[in-house]
Amino acid sequence: MRDADCIVFLQWALPRMGMRWRGFRKVRGQVCKRLQRRMRALGVAELSSYRANIEAHDSEWAVLDSLCRVTISRFYRDKHVFEVLGRQVLPALASSVQIQGAKALRIWSGGCSSGEEPYSLAIIWRLMLAHRFPELALYILATDVERAVLRRAEQACYSHSSLKDLPGDWVEAYFKRQDDLFCLQKEYRTCVTFREHDVRTPMREAPFNLILCRNLAFTYFDQEMQRKVLQQIHAVMEEKGALVIGAHEHLPGGIELFEPWLPNEGIYRKQGR
Repeated sequence: MRDADCIVFLQWALPRMGMRWRGFRKVRGQVCKRLQRRMRALGVAELSSYRANIEAHDSEWAVLDSLCRVTISRFYRDKHVFEVLGRQVLPALASSVQIQGAKALRIWSGGCSSGEEPYSLAIIWRLMLAHRFPELALYILATDVERAVLRRAEQACYSHSSLKDLPGDWVEAYFKRQDDLFCLQKEYRTCVTFREHDVRTPMREAPFNLILCRNLAFTYFDQEMQRKVLQQIHAVMEEKGALVIGAHEHLPGGIELFEPWLPNEGIYRKQGR
């Protein structure tokens, strides 16, 4: 399959799934490789034939959708964001929750992949904040549409490359080595619950004080789908809650549900009534 042919196909197919080509430009290589494997499995040689197959069989759209899921994740990805969360955002939210008389700070990590993001938050809380808020529990719901990555997340064992952005002594202190993998110690995992969920569909659990939807909806989805996701996030967020998107992402225009808090880090607050 030529790269140019794959580009033309993706530019046709992605908008029909609520996605946009711009988000896939740099990661198209892995998507095109998956697509080529799928075509071999179907015995289809040309993209034009695969397109005809999709148009004739609606069920193939779901398969193509799964081929377009990009999973790039590691602990402390965009390190400065996690530093700001630990130093500024989580303490502010925890104080607000405590004043309201609630018993737990509730976080939703949407599109959590293999669990690096929610576990990073769990470590930060235990090391930096648990002693400041001893009466407050931490609850993290981590969701992803891929069952396979959720299974890896529950195992909590990672290659060294997934840990490269962590502060130097954290790996030795909080992970146990098992052969070539590093497994997060159990006490840092108990506050995280994993569940299968697609961020494009409504979240049935609520409310949350902090929601992270980083490097997913606002990169790969089109404007209409982005607005839908944003409205659904808003619906399950506690008043004065915070939203974290990718540091290089932007919220869609035409919908004013959140106001900048720390915009350089992609952090917003739910607008007050």
